[in-house]
Amino acid sequence: MEPTGTPETAGTLERGLTVLRVLAGEPRRRMGATDLVRATGLARSTVDRVLATFIHLGYVRAEGRDVVPAPRLMELGEAYLACGGLRDVLSPPAERLAEALDESVSLAVRDGAGVRFIAQFTRRRTMSVAFRVGDLLPASRCAAGLALLDPAAPWAVDDQLVEPGLVAVAVPVRGPDGTPLCAVSVVSHTSRHTAAGLREHALPRLLEAAAEMEAALAGPAPGPKREMAAVDASRATKKELGAGYLQSLARGLAVLVSLGAAPGGSTLADAARATGQPRATVRRAIQTLERLGYVAADGARFVLLPKVLELGYAHLSGRAFREVVQPHLADLVARVHESASFAVLSGDDIVYLARVPTERIMSVDITVGTRFPAYATSMGRVLLAGQPAERLDGITPRPLSRHTITSPAELKAAVRQAAADGYALVDQELEEGVRSIAVPIRDREGRVVAAVNVATHASRATPADLVRDILPALRETAARMAADLAYIHGPAWNGSLPEAARLTR
Repeated sequence: MEPTGTPETAGTLERGLTVLRVLAGEPRRRMGATDLVRATGLARSTVDRVLATFIHLGYVRAEGRDVVPAPRLMELGEAYLACGGLRDVLSPPAERLAEALDESVSLAVRDGAGVRFIAQFTRRRTMSVAFRVGDLLPASRCAAGLALLDPAAPWAVDDQLVEPGLVAVAVPVRGPDGTPLCAVSVVSHTSRHTAAGLREHALPRLLEAAAEMEAALAGPAPGPKREMAAVDASRATKKELGAGYLQSLARGLAVLVSLGAAPGGSTLADAARATGQPRATVRRAIQTLERLGYVAADGARFVLLPKVLELGYAHLSGRAFREVVQPHLADLVARVHESASFAVLSGDDIVYLARVPTERIMSVDITVGTRFPAYATSMGRVLLAGQPAERLDGITPRPLSRHTITSPAELKAAVRQAAADGYALVDQELEEGVRSIAVPIRDREGRVVAAVNVATHASRATPADLVRDILPALRETAARMAADLAYIHGPAWNGSLPEAARLTR
């Protein structure tokens, strides 16, 4: 490790992080540039340039005069979670524990005088108890914190210390050297258990899960990270956008993200290669991040600290599925002046999870939750195109209009064409007068998991019009949705109707 010596303040990075903390600290409050000037004490010109940079990076989104954190901001928290490595190793046994006990299970680590949650496995009930990933609680007022404050104790109980009605039991999880690295806790409500009853119900299996976690931590260390040289893209962006873009802020955040390239952190040289930045530039950014409590030196490497999760992760990780999708649909409708929808496959049907209609006297009237046969819709065709070929064998198309494809062979050909083209266009097959065009949305592994479409009346656009005028905007929207949804964890992608319905609330 190169000595950091006297910190060289990267003031622009520090000011940018100040703005992020304010936005994350009041996520439900609508805030504009003037509000941020008042809350941070920064000059209006500085705030404007910080926000312009964040908007370009995709970390915040402009909504009129206000700005709101955007899902891509979660990549900062994801960098910490990847660097720490605990979430990915410990989540499988934690999830099995939640299923076995039919109670919510949490993983938390120390963060100063508090504990911060790094994973959640919740049970959905009318009276549910859960913390969001990234939430910070006082260590002395929750079971996870008590287990870490006194690691010699075999377990700790929270009997409504944090909130009336909430009870929890937790045990520490130790690394190979015996140091407590995190706590695993089972959380319930007094409508289900007393504190003593929860301890009796959960503690034996909780101790077994902790032992399984410790065995996993004692296993083989992750392989060496793949070394990749990168080009510093901020130079070109600065040249393109000019004074409104803060290159040093973008570079500093790129350094933060690079430290999460693999469990165990990165050396200064690793970060320089990963970002394409000069070592001196990377050093200044790391010094600032160290001073602000986001980074610590660990031998020759620099590791991210749990405090990184304060930069909007809790609010964004708790967003409903629809909250992520809806702004993109609204932007698409504003561009093309036609209705847009988002759907997943459920059996042989599509189910609408989000929709933004256009304001016209004659419009396509569909509501969230509506189901249509997949074979006769554009979204259904691109969703079926992402399924195994034999998936179509069980579908017998029937006529819904005089234009509906009813031949199984023709349907298979249409689905194959949608797969080859990367889009599907359906011309009045669902209903006379309705034309629509759809593109798929893919998850991180490239699987088709959802679809987005634009629908119009046949009198307003020909099929050629849809391909020429609508398809480019539709593809851009799908790419932005996929980028945002890549940070949303959980069952959202499996397309099952119960989970899809829950995620639209």
